[in-house]
Amino acid sequence: ERTNKKASNIILNRRKKTSTRRDDKEKKENTMMFKGLALSLALSSLAITTNVVEGNNVFTVSLTKRSDEEMVSNFLQMERDALAAMLEAKMEPAVVEEEEKQSEEIVVRDGAYATQRHLLRGSENGDINEGGKDETVAIHDFSNAQYYGSVSIGTPPQSFKVIFDTGSSNLWVPKEGCSHCGYKIFGLGKDKYDHSKSSSYTENGEEFKIVYGSGAVNGFFSKETVTVSDDVSVTGMDFAEVTDAGGLGIGYVMGKFDGIMGLAFSSISIKGKPTFMDLLLEQNVLKEPIFSFYLGDNTEGELTFGGVDEEKYEGEIEYVDLISSTYWEIDVDGISAGDYSMGKTTAIVDSGTSLLTGPKKEVSKLALQVGAKPNMMGQYTMDCEKLGDVPDLTVTINGSVYTVSGRDLVMKAANTCLFAIMGMDIPEGPQWILGDVFMRKYYTVFDYGNERVGFARVK
Repeated sequence: ERTNKKASNIILNRRKKTSTRRDDKEKKENTMMFKGLALSLALSSLAITTNVVEGNNVFTVSLTKRSDEEMVSNFLQMERDALAAMLEAKMEPAVVEEEEKQSEEIVVRDGAYATQRHLLRGSENGDINEGGKDETVAIHDFSNAQYYGSVSIGTPPQSFKVIFDTGSSNLWVPKEGCSHCGYKIFGLGKDKYDHSKSSSYTENGEEFKIVYGSGAVNGFFSKETVTVSDDVSVTGMDFAEVTDAGGLGIGYVMGKFDGIMGLAFSSISIKGKPTFMDLLLEQNVLKEPIFSFYLGDNTEGELTFGGVDEEKYEGEIEYVDLISSTYWEIDVDGISAGDYSMGKTTAIVDSGTSLLTGPKKEVSKLALQVGAKPNMMGQYTMDCEKLGDVPDLTVTINGSVYTVSGRDLVMKAANTCLFAIMGMDIPEGPQWILGDVFMRKYYTVFDYGNERVGFARVK
């Protein structure tokens, strides 16, 4: 009874805060531009396992890591495809100046150049619906993610491989008959949801549309039972059946993940739908309103709901309050590497982005420090013989210093070395993204109830 009351208070307080934020946003311009990532990388196969910690409302999901070698080789393939597309179109590679308009950018998608306008929040005319947004923008390309796990939807359960993403808030999977979702040929294609085979399906029909850096994903909402691990379920969850995933490009078609499980807050959920975490709390599934990531380095990772795994980290967990309960966004005291330094800034902690990203001008300075050179994909590569010269990166958060070694700032495959920090400008949004490169070194606790995030060094 006490847990139920606590969960109800958390959800009620968050809804009050969300309402206040929407009222404030109506007084301001709420259309925000950003430059989405231009990577579309083919994804590997993965094995999924799950584990339930019995008796205390804490459960875990195993996450499988795609190797650095495959990440780099797929990136190089995309670069070759983009170059071939330009030559075919008789185009010269565009030089994107730092002063370019924030509302437009040259991006590579499906092997061709296109000019795109991206919205971070709200609709294109700047309106926000009372019940939530008709569309929103995730601030990364999921084709660049490195860790995946499993969820099941419906009764009997239909299983899907998903990215557990702290940078968005909705669950979506492709529906039967989805366009641009691949085909089950030679191991390609997606597992697709068929609501006609589920006794727990309830029709909704509201439109679903989300715009990523590479384009839009469209579909409609339905209500279902959603299960993570073997038997930990919530009922009546609004999720999206995707009818067209063309906006994600060839990286999604060829990849092995099926959909996205958003773990950010309902304030950025499309149509204001309750999140998976909201329902876990409302339905008294969790022991505590938290979830935690351990991202294995060349081993399986682990996502724990309702608690932490003390075997995975050392020392104390140090917490920092969020700037707002939208993305998992925090204040950063400073970032430095070698002779480079930057003062106070902001960042989001994002499990759905494999790299670190920062403002283009700042990352350019960092790249100069390590001798990395830019390429047409917006990434930096470097001489593999000079890996020992890469300085450590330090990120100071709430007075505590977090270090990522220089060696961990490079992804190597054969004779190619990819600098694991990418330039990306997000006007009016977070300046940096602390993705998997950072989270691999620090056990990360997302405290949904107290709206804070915590870090401890992994063992």
